[in-house]
Amino acid sequence: MGFVKNIFQGNIDENVHSQFIRFGRGEYEGRALISCHKTSKLKLKSSFEYCNNFVYFISNLGNFNFKGTIICKEEVKNLGPGGKKKGGAFFYEVDDVSSEKIIEIKNKVSYLLLNCESEKVKLKMKKKLPKPGKPADKVDNKFCQLEIASDYFQKIKDEFFWDLADFKKIKIKHKFIIKDIVYPKDEKDFEKIRLLSKRKGKIIREIEVDGKNLVREADFEA
Repeated sequence: MGFVKNIFQGNIDENVHSQFIRFGRGEYEGRALISCHKTSKLKLKSSFEYCNNFVYFISNLGNFNFKGTIICKEEVKNLGPGGKKKGGAFFYEVDDVSSEKIIEIKNKVSYLLLNCESEKVKLKMKKKLPKPGKPADKVDNKFCQLEIASDYFQKIKDEFFWDLADFKKIKIKHKFIIKDIVYPKDEKDFEKIRLLSKRKGKIIREIEVDGKNLVREADFEA
């Protein structure tokens, strides 16, 4: 399930938590950008926050193969050429990893920067993560690009646009307001503190759908 949907439905999980590790206290405009244009196919574009969600979504549709970079929290055997460790994470370059494998290693993954191409699905992503402090006008709204058969419209809608009726064209941006950081008790390891600390705040969802504007918001601790 998409991390934004999880926040609004009160289902705070590891996927939601991982989205905020990179952020300190403050207000972050223009985050988690996503758009969809429905023609003979569905064309989605998003900022980097949706990279994992897109890959997991496709993986749950059936047997697809991916290639690109997988960044893991821990070493994963038989994933690809020996993972290069950088800053506490393991980087793997993969040429042919299956949907099944993606789901299998889900709990070990930080980011999936992967491409996929088949008859019904075409996914392209940038190769490097952006820096978290970028101003709103510098956020890349084409970091992830997904073109998928219109057969999957209802599944796409349920995953990413669950709070809306039918539509032809939609753009959504979010504002993250981090009011406080909840640190783990009795932990002295700085890396573990960074990874385990929870962000407490609010997310504001600004929607432009078929010429209409909507705003929704939800509090969270993740």
